[in-house]
Amino acid sequence: MDVIVIGAGPAGLMAAGQAAATGANTLLLEKMGQPGRKLRITGKGRCNITNIAPIENFIQHFHPNGRFLYSAFSRFFSEDLISFLNELGVATNTERGGRVFPISNDAQEIVDALSRWAQGQGAIIQTHTKAEKLLVKADQIVGVEAYRYTANQGKKSTFEAASSRVYNARRVILATGGVSYPGTGSTGDGYRLAKSVGHKIVPIRPALVPLESGGDIALRLKGLSLRNVNVSMWVEGEKQAEAFGEMLFTHFGLSGPIILTLSRKVVDALYQHRQVTLSIDLKPALDDAKLDARLLRDIDAHGKQYFQTLLQGLLPKKLIPVCIDLTGIPPDKRAHQITSDERGKLRTWLKDFRFQIKGHRSFNQAIITAGGIDLQEVDPRTMASRLIDGLYFAGEVLDIDADTGGFNLQAAFSTGWLAGRSAASKRV
Repeated sequence: MDVIVIGAGPAGLMAAGQAAATGANTLLLEKMGQPGRKLRITGKGRCNITNIAPIENFIQHFHPNGRFLYSAFSRFFSEDLISFLNELGVATNTERGGRVFPISNDAQEIVDALSRWAQGQGAIIQTHTKAEKLLVKADQIVGVEAYRYTANQGKKSTFEAASSRVYNARRVILATGGVSYPGTGSTGDGYRLAKSVGHKIVPIRPALVPLESGGDIALRLKGLSLRNVNVSMWVEGEKQAEAFGEMLFTHFGLSGPIILTLSRKVVDALYQHRQVTLSIDLKPALDDAKLDARLLRDIDAHGKQYFQTLLQGLLPKKLIPVCIDLTGIPPDKRAHQITSDERGKLRTWLKDFRFQIKGHRSFNQAIITAGGIDLQEVDPRTMASRLIDGLYFAGEVLDIDADTGGFNLQAAFSTGWLAGRSAASKRV
């Protein structure tokens, strides 16, 4: 073989197809029984393919190494991906926030289209095959040692070392993903393989992951979704970040789009054993003065109502008893009897509803993995290793991660495109 690609996710499928289309004899090794296992569940099964944000804005959504992707994005970006998929028969639709989805809202359509295309270009997709070792001589890739496994009926599939074999190739692309959702096959194989040939691995952490809070307030609010709120992140009393949009309360803490966006910095702070608090502004459209005027108008208009009834015009039903408990205002107090101090407590709580963050969920619930192969050891113009000749990288195995919104998948497709083309065109 000319090129071996390890991992049949979005980056691997793109890399294999591009390598084959460029004229290289290409073998794609995938340890799971089917390609694209994780891709099939992205975007809650809808597959948020990319985002139509301009490249400079797009790059700002990556933490902290977005500039590394400039070369890849300059060669193959969102409009190219959309056109590419349309040529494969996948129609797309752009939704709020510039997010792009297949019109079918079915991630499986993307997996099937990419698999058919890669094979149509001449790439061989071999499943049930786990890459165990990169074979290197004199700092040059010469092949991959792998072994196939068989599924025993009624039992878990087991790898059989007896079926081990060597696949010879002088160009190998690692596109094995991270360690999030390990049930889909993302179990960190790429980090192990890269480290074995001398690459540095930036410590991996869960990213885009739900957060665990102290106390029982989140549990009391379980299932409640809030829209158009602003959440700010505070680390030991200093504001570090904020996000506006939708969030969700769970039995363990906080989740939803803006919580996932903030989670990258939260996790890093927690790993540093620093105290993290999230503050929810329930009325971000109103500053303190305007909110106070709103409260006064409501009190004047409904002076005889009980406080708990008055709150129905301000809050979702599930939040009302929590508000009563945290402000200390009696629920049966008449609105016109609320004092200025009590009104101040209510106003403060509406603008600063706080949660102490105690932890985060595991890689099993993280959408992506932060950390990975050190970018200083990768050429951004080709995705080639600076240490091992003939070795390339693509996708989540690299130390790149971004906010939700289609940014991470575009990075996988773009780096896969570049790695596949570069590997196939390299003279050996």
